[in-house]
Amino acid sequence: MSGQDFIEFDPIAAESSEGADGESVLESTASITSSLLEYRQIHGRTYQSSKTTEYWAPNDAKHISAFDVAHQWITMMLSDKLYVAPITDNPTHILDIGTGTGIWAIDMADAFPSAKVIGTDISPTQPSWNPPNVSFQIDDAQLDWTFPENSFDFIHIRYLHGAISDWPKFYSQVFRCLKPGGWFQHLEPNIELRCDNPDVPYGEDHVYKQWAKLFYDAGDRIDRSFRIDEEIMVGWASGAGFKDVTQQKFKLPIGGWPKDKRLKEMGMYTALYMDMSLDGFALFPIGQILGWTLEEVQALVAKMREAVHNLNNRSNSDMHLVYGQKPL
Repeated sequence: MSGQDFIEFDPIAAESSEGADGESVLESTASITSSLLEYRQIHGRTYQSSKTTEYWAPNDAKHISAFDVAHQWITMMLSDKLYVAPITDNPTHILDIGTGTGIWAIDMADAFPSAKVIGTDISPTQPSWNPPNVSFQIDDAQLDWTFPENSFDFIHIRYLHGAISDWPKFYSQVFRCLKPGGWFQHLEPNIELRCDNPDVPYGEDHVYKQWAKLFYDAGDRIDRSFRIDEEIMVGWASGAGFKDVTQQKFKLPIGGWPKDKRLKEMGMYTALYMDMSLDGFALFPIGQILGWTLEEVQALVAKMREAVHNLNNRSNSDMHLVYGQKPL
């Protein structure tokens, strides 16, 4: 799917939808201390703070369940692989930055049982039982990393948009901690969804464009940009010293509108992920940073949810992936 510009629409999907207009029925390293569990409460949702980051997405059970749904469609998007970087066949040390629920780190530990896998995050949202070769650490990736130089064969990063204020510094720390010949891989979404049906107006007043602009504005206010694509990431990687930097862009369907069976299944996972996440996404950036009332945020989320569920919109988004190697 990498570089795919067109996804064929399945007309049966719209016919089988319920409701008007094709609306579907989709529903650095530190020990864990009591202070880490003192979450911020915002309208019934919990959010994690660290020394440098008031992270914009929730860390409660509802939201972290969505992380595992995202892991499913991301793995499908990567042709049922956990990574695309051409890493060595026998890595011994792997680092997962922003590990979330730890699901990627756990899967990598299973795939490479002789490797030591470390997952770091600012929230202790990982399971208590894990494979013996995986461990999790509470760590703020914006601080100076305490891992020794040349520690890892592979460093994996995804979904840190809106969380990092100094990406060049971040990439320099990735470079320092990789062994010579080691690889990094970084995956980020485009915050703006698209409507690909030419019969549906998609102007500046569309809710998808409004949503993206609000996130851009919120990120700019706290110096945590949501404006990330593969070209920008290539610049960071090259500036840090990486070679063989490769970029890929994936077109991701949202909802079960594609004709292709695999894309349809993937789209259903992405729509479920959006359905589980939209309200949590909006509360802090749009409500707390931009000052919208709870009622205004809820109305916007309702418009977004309606647009995502409308299969005739043929909703989709881009995923940006970059990987590179530390010179020998």
